[in-house]
Amino acid sequence: MLVYLTSAPETRPATVCMERQAVRRAREAFLSGRTRPVEFRLQQLHALQRMITEKETEISTALKQDINRSQYDTPLLELIGIENEIKLAISKLSEWAAPRSVERNLFTLKDEVYVQPEPLGVVLIIGAWNYPWAVTLQPLIGAIAAGNAAVVKPSELSECSSLLLRALLPRYLDKDLYPVVTGGVSETQDLLRLRFDHIFYTGNSTVAKQVMEAAARHLTPLTLELGGKSPCYIDKDCDIRVACRRVTWGKFVNCGQTCIAPDYILCEPCIQGRVVECIRQTLLEFYGADPKCSPDYGRIINQRHFIRILGLMEGYTPVIGGQSDASQRYIAPTVLKDVPPHSRLMQEEIFGPLLPIVTVSDMDDAIRFVNEREKPLALYIFSKDKKAAKRMIEETTSGGVTVNDVLMHYTLSSLPFGGVGQSGMGRYHGKHTFDQLSHHRACLIRSLGMESLNLSRYPPQDRQRARRVKRVLRSSLIDMSKRTFIWAVTATVIGFGLFITLLVILLIAAGLNCTCWYWRGIYNYYW
Repeated sequence: MLVYLTSAPETRPATVCMERQAVRRAREAFLSGRTRPVEFRLQQLHALQRMITEKETEISTALKQDINRSQYDTPLLELIGIENEIKLAISKLSEWAAPRSVERNLFTLKDEVYVQPEPLGVVLIIGAWNYPWAVTLQPLIGAIAAGNAAVVKPSELSECSSLLLRALLPRYLDKDLYPVVTGGVSETQDLLRLRFDHIFYTGNSTVAKQVMEAAARHLTPLTLELGGKSPCYIDKDCDIRVACRRVTWGKFVNCGQTCIAPDYILCEPCIQGRVVECIRQTLLEFYGADPKCSPDYGRIINQRHFIRILGLMEGYTPVIGGQSDASQRYIAPTVLKDVPPHSRLMQEEIFGPLLPIVTVSDMDDAIRFVNEREKPLALYIFSKDKKAAKRMIEETTSGGVTVNDVLMHYTLSSLPFGGVGQSGMGRYHGKHTFDQLSHHRACLIRSLGMESLNLSRYPPQDRQRARRVKRVLRSSLIDMSKRTFIWAVTATVIGFGLFITLLVILLIAAGLNCTCWYWRGIYNYYW
């Protein structure tokens, strides 16, 4: 995150050659066709699952060295999510990769019509440093499941994790199909000069524009998972203590370096003091009197970001925290109140342990505040009034939204995760990653028989033919999926049966009526 791609050195022939070779090998391996069988993809997913299970200790150690991540937080924040994604892909892959039946019209009623997901080719995955395993391997899971090759570029800022991933991945996965390229800005630029079939980038919007510019040269489609300032509205009538407990966790976990962390709080002035006090009590409970000594509190990734975050605090007197130690890249959990909406602190994504509070007059004012700014990656609403929460959802927009909690929408593989506008494009997690990294090929297969049905579309045309074609083309689409088709056929048979039964009853009734009139005539004749 927050890394800018400046100009690369003029000559780096050896490294450039290595990157080109990695991409060339990946493309050759893909073109060999070995990723096509579902069985091969399952084999690679099982191998990736083994890597996470067998190397959990090494991964936790690397993250401790990179950002002082607690050994207990790493499974909760990254590894369990990765394992769940792999398990889901393994269990559902046959279903995801199967042809998908679609509706037909009268012209195509007897044809085989379906959508076939197929691999895109070679995908470039550019990871981020804040959750270096989750945001790099989750896209890779989808790429493998969809049958793609993938060049993995982890962030150089999380150096220990990057080097460990480079060492581990070739031991478990096909080394030609899934190479790891390490290095910094120059290596990333060199990769972006090459042609890929999809680029999956996680980071900030400034670098994303450079990635898009590079992709445009090859008309390469992208998925951009970015960030922004995710608002958190706390309604005065909610349980403020519980709300602040959840917000405090979501904001300060990973030392605030989370793309969907609550960036700032919106609340009415009458509850601002109570919000501050509840956060203070929660921080004491979570990290003790001195968070610097807590094994559960992280550190800023590097000195540059440390200086950047401290600069955002200039001119403010924190009501909580504010302490720092450059030697450890430590910044205490910090809360600032009465922050002006147009201050520098409110203009850029904080991506650190600073939590500004901005006061608004009511929910309407909060909605206006959110809508006047760029669309955020996440929106958080705390309110016991379900109708009010639904109204805020309906009258705003964001990549995702969680009511009465934070971050939790990210944990569900069934929900698409992604941004909108400046917070990103595209989506992933679970089947959404598979679909994002697949080409959905339209397929129609018909026979050469029954040519008489096609005569009305051929020239020479006349009014009768044109009317017949219009009638067919305007016909409603028919769902031919197995279950729906069976029910349709069953309903038709039953309906036809009822029609025949009714017809028989009417005929019998008509016959009896005729018989009755016959015998009455006989009776009258003789008597």
